[in-house]
Order: sequence, then C-alpha cells, then structure tokens
Amino acid sequence: MKPTQAGLLATAALMTAVSAQAETLRWGSARDIYSLDPYSYGDSYTIAFMNHVYEALVRYDENLEIEGALATEWEIVSPAVWRFHLREGVKFQDGAEFNADDVIASLTRVSDPASPLKGNLPAYKSATKVDDYTVDIELTGPYPLLLNDLTNILIFDAGWLKDNDAEKPSDAAAGVENYATNNANGTGPFVVESRTPDAETVLVRSDDWWDEPRHNIDRIEFTPITSAPTRVAALLSGEINFTEEAPVQDLERLAAAPGVTLMETPSLRTIMFGFNRKPELEDGRENPFNDLRVRQAFDIAIDRDLLAERVFRGKSRPSGSMVAPEIPGYAEALDAYPAADAEKARALLAEAGHEGLEFSLVCTNDAYVNDEELCRAVVSMLSRAGFSPTLDSAPQALQTPKRAGGKSDVYIIGWATLPMMDAYSVLQQIIHTKGEAWGVFNWGGWSYPEIDKLIEQASTEMDREKRLAIETEALAMAKEELVMLPLYQQPMAWAMSEDVESVMQNPDNKARHWLTRLAE
Repeated sequence: MKPTQAGLLATAALMTAVSAQAETLRWGSARDIYSLDPYSYGDSYTIAFMNHVYEALVRYDENLEIEGALATEWEIVSPAVWRFHLREGVKFQDGAEFNADDVIASLTRVSDPASPLKGNLPAYKSATKVDDYTVDIELTGPYPLLLNDLTNILIFDAGWLKDNDAEKPSDAAAGVENYATNNANGTGPFVVESRTPDAETVLVRSDDWWDEPRHNIDRIEFTPITSAPTRVAALLSGEINFTEEAPVQDLERLAAAPGVTLMETPSLRTIMFGFNRKPELEDGRENPFNDLRVRQAFDIAIDRDLLAERVFRGKSRPSGSMVAPEIPGYAEALDAYPAADAEKARALLAEAGHEGLEFSLVCTNDAYVNDEELCRAVVSMLSRAGFSPTLDSAPQALQTPKRAGGKSDVYIIGWATLPMMDAYSVLQQIIHTKGEAWGVFNWGGWSYPEIDKLIEQASTEMDREKRLAIETEALAMAKEELVMLPLYQQPMAWAMSEDVESVMQNPDNKARHWLTRLAE
C-alpha cells in the first residue's frame, strides 16, 4: 500500500525538524499559483512552479535546449508515431515506481476534452504501452514540435490519480476541483509540505530525486506579495531573499541597496496591440481598422523608443517583431519598426477618412510590466496623431472576456511563445483564422487564407530549416498587413539578497530552483 499524502507531509515535517540549519529560500512572488494541479489552468507561471514537484518526459536545460528528463531517448518510428524510452528506477514521492502506465494516464488526463491544457498538445491522438518502460505516442500526422509541447506536460502517478478519484482534470477557471488541486505527488526535486492559497506554499527537498542535485536548498517558502512596494520592502528587510518580480521603478534603489543583487534581461514576452477586424465594431459602426492605412497610422503614431525611456526606464527592448530574437523563426529584418511621426500618421488617417477616430483601448493593469502606464502613454501619442482614444483599463480578470469575446476595438496582449519556444506558437494561436485547433487567441476575428496555408504547411514540415523559413515567410506577410502591432519585449528583473549565491535566469522568466545555490 502506498503512503498517504498525510504520511508524506509527516515525513517532510520530520525531515525539516531534524534539519536545524536548513537552507531556506524565501521566495516572494507577485502572485499566487492557481492550484497544485499543473493541468488546472493554462498558466505558464503555475506550471513553472509545479515543475519543482512534477517532471515531464523532456525539459529545457540551462541553454533552453531540450534534454531528456523522465524519458532518456526517443525516436520517430513512422510519420505520425514517436516512441519514448522511459527512465528506469524513478520513484514518485509516495514511493510508487514510475512506468509507462503513468505516462499514458497523464496524457489521457491532459488531453481530456474538459482539460484546460488540451490545446498544449494540438497534434496528440493517443498513447500505447509497448512495455513497462516504452510508450508510443500517435499524432494526427507528421508534427515537428512534439518535444517542445511535452516539456510542459508533467507526469502524474496513475495509481495515485485512481486512488484519489483524480483521473479527470480539474479546471481552476471553472471552479472544478479534485484531490490534485490541493495535494501533489511528483517525481521532482521538491515535495509539497503545505499550501494555504494566497498566503504560503512550502516545498521541502526530496532526497529520493533521481537526478543529481545541483541545488543546496532544504526548504522553499513561496509567498505571494502582490504589492510591489511591499515586495521590495520585504526583500530589503530580509523577510524574503528572492523575487522574480522586481518592479522597474525600484531597480535603481535596489541596485544601490547593500547586499542586494539584481539580474536583468529582456524577457521572451512581446507586448502587442491587436485590432478588432470584424465588419463592424461593437457599437455598430463600420470597422475602420479594416483599412490598412488606419493601422499604419496607428503604428507610426507610437514612439517605441520614448516608451522604453519613459515607461520602462530603458529596460524594455523596442521591437517590430512578434517574436523575440531568441525564438526560432525570428528574422532580424522583421524586427524593424517605423520612426514615430505624428504628422504623417495624422495625414494617413485623414486620407482614410477617419480623422478624430473614436475607439476604446482595452488595457490590463495587472497582467504585464507597467501595462497601465504603457497604455496611458500610448493614448497620449495617438491623440497627438489625430485619434480620439478612450482608455479602458482594469484587471486582467475583467478585461479578458472583452478581449477574448471580440468586444474590444483595440486591445493589449502579451505572448512569450511558451512552452513551445518557436514562432509557430504565435502563428498557430494568434495569426491563423480561428478554428477548432487554430487561432485560439485570434481575438480580432481576422482571416488571411494565404497566411493560413503557410502556417498549416509549417505544422507538418519535419525539416527544421525548411519549417523555420516557412514560419518567417508567414510572419513577414502578417507584418506587411499589420495583423498585430508589436511594441517591445518587456523587461525582466530578479532580485535577491546575499543569502542567495546563484540563480539560473533565462528569458523565459521561469525560476528553476533545482539549480539555485544558497550562500553557506
């Protein structure tokens, strides 16, 4: 019989008690995770956190290259079938042995029609057990990005799911919970000791992890601190010793503080504006944003360099590209953006017959770095160029139904291509005409059949260089039509006290504390 979750917690508590000198990472975050179930919401932050407890068949290494994790090898046995050879000797944290049944149960669960993450495996068809340590995954056809997708599919213990009536997925957005919402049992480097939503989640070191630990952490205390000033004060006072959300406006102060180390880089996340492209706007007017001249006027009205200087203190990376330079499919030639020219924008708008165009800009104030400040600055720039914008700014929870429901005239969106880390992500999810497996985030309702053909061609092209060339061609056509208006890659700043010796930071903004070293 397997130990119960209570048994796991008792073991963890005992381990903590005997470790009087436990090395503790006190992690102050800007927000909480949604659940202990990594399949409960398509949120990269929650999945990244749960990657300390659960693991996937493959993972990204320090250089963001794919390497084996719970799978040691893989091969393509036919155009639509991949065979995975599993790592032997791995145990879940309740003592159960990892094997092929766990992979099949996890893939079945995550691809369930009710799973919020089913879109993360767009080409998945089925999985078959070859033997205890070999699994065949069948796809809908040739598909080159299966490994990228699998980095985000964390593996459960099939027996644990069955014993706890958690074989069906939970859904944080719909309020559907089960045992996995508040309990966890992975194969990863840390074990969940306790969780109080919106207050604290505690992880402790797993001494039975199959991999060679490179960290020296005994305990992680994860505390959401949503207020940026409070988070900074907590770091300076020693209440926390790490945050991956150091606010841009406080970076100079933190850099000058004794014993504080800052790590900064542009992230992979590109902030963009999208346009309503239906025949009519929500208020019934003929849609002026279907006129390319209006979109071009919008583009040159915005001074990206000034935004970087004033809103982001020089920390953002102004961009004309929908994907960051680190993403396969990126082309430097597509990264150019026009010089701001309010008079030229005004002339274009007049030529299109839309001087003084009234519209609402739907903006979030809690989803991206300084998003509300950005939108206020953009409204001012657009006003000088002859537009008459109204700013509609509110928390993400209120704005997403307007954006996703096609009720916005113009809206903000951020896209990091995670977990795929390939230009195909933005093409498939945002640019393609909306359909069952396409254009999930095509919130504007546009359709470009010629671009669609290229995207679909890329989805089955197994030659990497050919595929990337097709993706770049599709991005170029989307840029020519200003389907989306990219602005910048948002800044990313982590801060830590002298208690932390080293942290591995990548532009995907995912903490990987199994590689973190605390000062001894």
